[in-house]
Amino acid sequence: MKGSSKKAIYAALFGNLAIAISKLIATIFTGSTAMLAETFHSFSDTSNQLLLLLGIKTSKKAASERHPFGYGKDRFFWSFIVATMLFGISGILSFQHGIGDLLNLQVKHTIENVNLSYLILLISACFEGYALSIAFKFFKEAIKRQHKKITLGNLFREFQESKDPALITVMVEDSAALLGIFIAGIGIFISDLTKDSIYDSIASLAIGCVLMGFAFFLAKENRALLIGEAISKSEYNKIIKVVKKIPEVKRIVSLRTMHFSPEDVLIAMEVSVIDGLDTDEIGTVIDNIEAHIKKTIPYVNLSKIYIEIERDNFR
Repeated sequence: MKGSSKKAIYAALFGNLAIAISKLIATIFTGSTAMLAETFHSFSDTSNQLLLLLGIKTSKKAASERHPFGYGKDRFFWSFIVATMLFGISGILSFQHGIGDLLNLQVKHTIENVNLSYLILLISACFEGYALSIAFKFFKEAIKRQHKKITLGNLFREFQESKDPALITVMVEDSAALLGIFIAGIGIFISDLTKDSIYDSIASLAIGCVLMGFAFFLAKENRALLIGEAISKSEYNKIIKVVKKIPEVKRIVSLRTMHFSPEDVLIAMEVSVIDGLDTDEIGTVIDNIEAHIKKTIPYVNLSKIYIEIERDNFR
């Protein structure tokens, strides 16, 4: 899925920028609190895409003496910052404006030019839907490469097992955006129907809650990657299966893995080999194991595969 993150991010970036400007114009002409919440949301999303691109760029810095395993985890860090921004900027501001209006019912705001709001929300939904479909496409391609059917269950599992924080973030942001657009539209519609702006304020409050919920989920996912998350279960099982087929391997004692970036992983394996092998033969077995792992997981760097022979094999 090399390059998939950037394509999805750029699609979301330009879409969100256009949407943010459109929503700002609609907010000025309509006075809608829900539309203002969506404006905060879209401008926040735009800045988030820039941070994700920054993360991709900085993660490619060469390894150094101070950082011998490279800077791959920078992508996880900036994605975590994006999650906190989604909470801190979009969620809290939307929540604050909704609560502020509800606590100040004596001074109700009025919503004008409702049709303009509907038009902007419809255009926004099209842009967000397009960006989401691009990210969605990469998940489907990943499933096809595994020779699996495109089902809802497989898509959900692929999303859960993905180690690409940028792609996950785009999916979460665009999903939250579409839900926010729907809530804003409902709030404006009911307010216009009843001539009571309280429903517009409730919509802003609801959008804030949705954004904070999505942000918490996103922060939780990136926290796991920052701490050090293992490879997916499917890749784990593939390694176990291919190594077990090597005749000299008696059993696999342990297998530990950790992602430094979506396509940079550390693999540490301890194996027990058959009796009677001398030092040179054990060296050949280790090389064979490394070659099999590399063939099974092509993006793995051989310098980050560590094979240890169980001590009982040494006499």
